[in-house]
Amino acid sequence: MPSVYDLKPRFQALLRPLVSVLVTKGVTANQVTTAAMVASLATGLALWGLAGCRLSLLLLPLVLFVRMALNAIDGMIAREHDQKSRLGAVLNEVGDVVSDAALYLALVPALAPFGAHGWPIALFVVAAILTEFVGVLGQTIGGGRRYDGPMGKSDRAAAIGLLAFGIAIGVPGGAWLDWAIGLLALLALWTTINRARRALAEGGA
Repeated sequence: MPSVYDLKPRFQALLRPLVSVLVTKGVTANQVTTAAMVASLATGLALWGLAGCRLSLLLLPLVLFVRMALNAIDGMIAREHDQKSRLGAVLNEVGDVVSDAALYLALVPALAPFGAHGWPIALFVVAAILTEFVGVLGQTIGGGRRYDGPMGKSDRAAAIGLLAFGIAIGVPGGAWLDWAIGLLALLALWTTINRARRALAEGGA
């Protein structure tokens, strides 16, 4: 399925000069992974504290973009500068789930003043976690880590970032927010099924 993830090679090419500088400065892949998780947690807390302020929603697209960049950077440092480790693999997977939960659960108070309800957001968060869980399962049955779309990590970031940006600049809220987030949740569930099917096929089942 088409996915924002398909743009990753071009994004990495743009970041490669920065990666070289960071490695020269002694920055490690695990430090970058941890920084992305801490930034997500801090942003989630800020959104809870600033609930009701439209402009606070601008934090989401900004931090989601920075997080995507950091996620690409830590992988490049690990692969291209001989820093792969078991700890790094654990931090990477746990960091993604924790960051998603921190940022997207913060939408409950942040969007409530604009007409959104908590249950579609909760469903979206659960579905997002499932996509990552099933993506990792591919490795346990003889295949590789699955990144299939249409609602992987990068796609979720792009969709939620765009939605938050719209509300922040004055787009009226309302019932459409529940429908939009509900649709994203369904696409995430579809992604889970896609990853499971591909993982089973790759694993020879």
